[in-house]
Amino acid sequence: MKSKWFVMMSLLMVASIALSACAGAAGGGEEAAGGPLKEVGEGEGALSIVAWAGYIERGETDPNYDWVTQFEKDTGCIVSVKTAATSDEMVALMNEGGFDLVTASGDASNRLIAAKRVQQINIDLIPSYSKIDPRLQNAPWHTVDTNGDGVAEHYGVPYSSGQNILMYRTDVFGDQPPDSWNVVFEEMTLPDGKSNKGRIQAYDGPIYVADAALYLMYHRPELGITNPYALNRDQFNAAIDLLRQQRQLINRYWHDAFIQMDDFTNEGVAASSSWPFQANLLKFGGAPIDKVVPKEGATGWADTTMLHVDAAHPNCAYKWMEWSLNPKVQGDLAAWFQNIPVRLDACEGNDLLGPDGCVNNGLNDFDKIWWWRTPTSDCGDTDPATECVPYHEWVTNYVAVIGGR
Repeated sequence: MKSKWFVMMSLLMVASIALSACAGAAGGGEEAAGGPLKEVGEGEGALSIVAWAGYIERGETDPNYDWVTQFEKDTGCIVSVKTAATSDEMVALMNEGGFDLVTASGDASNRLIAAKRVQQINIDLIPSYSKIDPRLQNAPWHTVDTNGDGVAEHYGVPYSSGQNILMYRTDVFGDQPPDSWNVVFEEMTLPDGKSNKGRIQAYDGPIYVADAALYLMYHRPELGITNPYALNRDQFNAAIDLLRQQRQLINRYWHDAFIQMDDFTNEGVAASSSWPFQANLLKFGGAPIDKVVPKEGATGWADTTMLHVDAAHPNCAYKWMEWSLNPKVQGDLAAWFQNIPVRLDACEGNDLLGPDGCVNNGLNDFDKIWWWRTPTSDCGDTDPATECVPYHEWVTNYVAVIGGR
């Protein structure tokens, strides 16, 4: 069915994109404040964070998962959280202002940098930064050369990463588990003898265009797709055509993890893109659910804690960014959200995560993942001859697909 929520957020996002375009791409707004913080002082007593649901836990859902209370006791910084359901909502909230930090995925972080909504981070003030997985320390979704000196500046601290896996019901697929995304893109008869039409779901966000492009990259090499976030016009049109085809099969476009879990349990959904969070919780609860990274690979999210350019509580923010890298915090977050810690030593010795927790959450699939990026017209490279479809067209076209147009 058509997602009114997504349409509303997409309209807000178009306005945010226009604001970003007016701001230009010269980089973050730390210049107005004289550069990044030089030293961390006394906390200001408060900290406001925009975050994904489940990212900032204080034991209210489950007392075993609490990495806020001790931070507040140690620093005096009282944490408040504004939950966002999509990257587009996060960008809209940061454009509005009034927040200190955001846990931005790669399809939001570069937009926030370009729009000067976040400021450069002084990683020398974050002692644990060197403990981060080297593959994430200088990732292009949070390090950007904004002043043209040839050296990328840091605009955040890695917080978490995970994959958009294929979740499926084992009682539907039996001894023929899926190994391809074709079960959600192509109409077919599933191993239980019934059609997949009306029994699959897709993510309710325009970045999902990249999932279609990734599928085409494997199955239609003649299109020449080499990066699912850098699509020329013909490649983009092919991805949109595939999504229109998929539209005929869709049970629901999902963005709420718990609603999707209920759909798999009670509404006859057989397969969908999902997060390890949903798949693992359902499986551990006894549901006939499993997950896989298909042969085509998968997209994924590597989230970064970023500091608003006008943050009212920068000292508390820096204290939180360091705290967020504590191995106990990282391990507990991985256990709760079923993700991968950004420091790999957090995979060891955590009772909540368990000895196999990081592997169950996808640690060994890291190199199969295409991490979310913001699509840009310059294709994310320095070749002036290349031109790609920018993100705002991903938004408008995916709204049309969901609306049946």
